[in-house]
Amino acid sequence: MTLFHFGNCFALAYFPYFITYKCSGLSEYNAFWRCVQAGATYLFVQLCKMLFLATFFPTWEGGAGVYDFVGEFMKATVDLADLLGLHLVMSRNAGKGEYKIMVAAMGWATAELVMSRFLPLWVGARGIEFDWKYIQMSFDSNISLVHYIAMAAVVWMFTRYDLPKSFRLPVTVLLTLCVYKAFLMELFIHVFMLGSWTVLLVKAVLTGVISLCTLFLFVTLVHSN
Repeated sequence: MTLFHFGNCFALAYFPYFITYKCSGLSEYNAFWRCVQAGATYLFVQLCKMLFLATFFPTWEGGAGVYDFVGEFMKATVDLADLLGLHLVMSRNAGKGEYKIMVAAMGWATAELVMSRFLPLWVGARGIEFDWKYIQMSFDSNISLVHYIAMAAVVWMFTRYDLPKSFRLPVTVLLTLCVYKAFLMELFIHVFMLGSWTVLLVKAVLTGVISLCTLFLFVTLVHSN
């Protein structure tokens, strides 16, 4: 039973990445090693973020139950490094915009999946007792994949020299939402005391809205050129 539960969680977490890689056309371009390089860039960026946070943002020592709004906001601002990392990956790959976006997003999201969810799933999902949190973790990995595809697309549009003026404001707003989405989720959890399934639903809805807006702007921009 535990092996069956682990298999379900593993398939739910990892198969969407494999399907996305195959169906997006990346396999036809032999982009595997490009995605690996993007994953290596993710590891380097996360290491730099950890060193920066450990140096300039000490552990919050306020009272229990007190939310450090300013501190958490400043920590979330450090996620701007992810945008720089995605831009670096896309600038080093030649090809169409869709190819650059998918390579950067797949490498980035897969590296996050392996580094943050592989061990918890391997250790926890194989436990004796069934726990819904590993199913939630698997769903969350799928949301993260969509999030990074949208983020890479927004970064690609933002860094285009021929971006129309009418696109600058909505693209900037989407870029800001991508960076501070995790901070907004933590704020909602603290203020409204949301449950785990509600948090997952709100995160999915927010990611879906950002992704649909990004897709609309991306398609409009590509067809206008």
